[in-house]
Amino acid sequence: MLRTIFSVGALAILGLIALKFVFGFFGGLVAIVFWLLILALKIAIVGALIYLVVRIVSPETARRLREKFNG
Repeated sequence: MLRTIFSVGALAILGLIALKFVFGFFGGLVAIVFWLLILALKIAIVGALIYLVVRIVSPETARRLREKFNG
């Protein structure tokens, strides 16, 4: 009976260590992906603002840019 208790305890500890390792790895991975998404969003906002200014100042240039990127 004592052996069974120690076996269950050892498996629980190994499971906790495995969970900490897995979620530690994926937690870091999620943080990197989230950071990249935020960066992409910031770049998209800056690009949209620049396009808006170009569209107001020079509509012909904005039309050429639209044609260039849309095909």
